Amino acid sequence: MSKIRTDHVFTSESVSEGHPDKVCDQISDAVLDACLAQDPKARVACETAVGHNLVTNLGEITCQGWDGIDPEKIARRTIKQIGYDREELLFWDKSFEYISRIHGQSSDISQGVTEGEGLYEEQGAGDQGMMFGYATDETREFMPTPIAYSHRLLLKLKELRNNGAVAYLRPDAKSQVSVRYAKGKPREITTVVISQQTDEVDPKAIKKDLVEACQEVLEHTGLLTAKTKYFINPTGSFVLGGPYADAGLTGRKIIVDTYGGVGSHGGGAFSGKDPSKVDRSAAYYARYAAKNMVAAGLAERCEIQVAYAIGVARPLSINIDTYGTAKVSEAELQSILASGDIFDFRPAAIIDQLGLLAPKGWSYQESASYGHFGRDMFPWEKTDKAAQLAEAAKVKDAA
Repeated sequence: MSKIRTDHVFTSESVSEGHPDKVCDQISDAVLDACLAQDPKARVACETAVGHNLVTNLGEITCQGWDGIDPEKIARRTIKQIGYDREELLFWDKSFEYISRIHGQSSDISQGVTEGEGLYEEQGAGDQGMMFGYATDETREFMPTPIAYSHRLLLKLKELRNNGAVAYLRPDAKSQVSVRYAKGKPREITTVVISQQTDEVDPKAIKKDLVEACQEVLEHTGLLTAKTKYFINPTGSFVLGGPYADAGLTGRKIIVDTYGGVGSHGGGAFSGKDPSKVDRSAAYYARYAAKNMVAAGLAERCEIQVAYAIGVARPLSINIDTYGTAKVSEAELQSILASGDIFDFRPAAIIDQLGLLAPKGWSYQESASYGHFGRDMFPWEKTDKAAQLAEAAKVKDAA
């Protein structure tokens, strides 16, 4: 059993949708969305690389109707939506060279993953590995404070850019928030860092505008102090950005995508993968279970690990760690998880319960920036199992 570190400073970062790696994640997930809309049983593992005037897609896709999907068109549309929509940015939707090296999924993988095909009667995991889900009661998102606030800052800057309130903002940005904890609780924001791509504007004006935006987002938290430090575009200028200035790859921001470095990470990336890949779907489901545990009041913090073998439906192990904050024994919580009565960690059950083949009110592309966790639009963020968990724990405790 892990224990909470009581007194320390922890830092997390976020990156905007215009960051080169996030451009790649969004293109890969936009291709996934198109495939699932065409064929809900599509098998997709789409990678994207971007660089100086270049976008490349590669990977494995098996999709009925693939001939009707144009990945180049999807890439150009996505880049335009992000905000790279004019020549002065030097990388824009009309300028880049496009290359595709996409081919079909290996039949060796398909025979272990597809229901009724090969060795197993039910759908198996699309890969081996271990996935983690985490939740904490310290923010309204049930997310760690540093990553939650890092995301909120960039969402505010996105809003100011899109509505024209701060007209000189460009798409590429990074944020970083450092939080001092005392007795395991967030007490103070010590440092805020913003690196925001802009037009050529007086750095003093940029700092003034962005500090005001940061304070507007964070003032209600009660964690800002007179000692809070702000570093805005610390190099002095950030005009050249995005794929023009830096290359990007799908899956290179997995800590931004999850919990900002708090807890554990299995190593697998999410974007561009259909939900047969448990790297993605089981990580979503583990978050779903952990969040419901905390929402039920059974723990202040909860981390769940689940492990799979490729082609095998039932997980090899499920482990729970509440960092010493459980209100009942961890053995009881472990038993509730392992029973399968409330949470069923088999891939087909995960996909069905979360509606991962037919997203309603959300898209995979939307998940690909500002974090896969902590936003209510996603089905794995529901707390609809909390009451059932509380009742099950009460029954077991009484027994």
